[in-house]
Amino acid sequence: MSTTANTSANASIAGYTYGKASVSSVTLADLELLKATVLFGNDDVAALNMAADVLRDQTDDILDVWYGFVGANPHLLAYFSKNSVPDTNYLSAVRSRFGAWILDLCMRPFDQDWLNYQQEIAFRHHSTKKNQTDNAEAAPIIHFRYLIAFIVPLTATIKPFLAKKGHTAAEVEAMHSAWFKALTLTALLWSHPYINKGEF
Repeated sequence: MSTTANTSANASIAGYTYGKASVSSVTLADLELLKATVLFGNDDVAALNMAADVLRDQTDDILDVWYGFVGANPHLLAYFSKNSVPDTNYLSAVRSRFGAWILDLCMRPFDQDWLNYQQEIAFRHHSTKKNQTDNAEAAPIIHFRYLIAFIVPLTATIKPFLAKKGHTAAEVEAMHSAWFKALTLTALLWSHPYINKGEF
């Protein structure tokens, strides 16, 4: 996967520390077994590369949909709020990194740097580092149940965007399937801090 353009574009995003995160306690060998378990293979890598080209100029529109979903659900918006008041600075900072994540998921090789950054993102959802990156005073943790539940809206809502560039139905389906597998991998990795030692 080619990452040069993506790397330079993301360099100015506050809190974006890809390539600088501490080494993940999940190993590359563990990741390979997870990839095998979710049926993620070379065809999915190719489909994600295709998806990157499709989604590159649509990330703001995608984020509008996702943020609209969060904003329409008070139980989700609460994780970005203090005393029931949404922290707009926090939401904005997270949005920038969320946009980078879309293309990272499609373009980055699933190597040690990628694995390390998934751990960093996991900590930022968990009480380990929640709010610290952006000096926010919102809820101290995003509860585990929503990490898993969020797989559904992020998978369901991406498909219309994948279909906007004239690809065949089979190509769209391949991209959507690869996205679902890759998203599931990330949600699993983000859940790691929530699991008792030795149980992940």
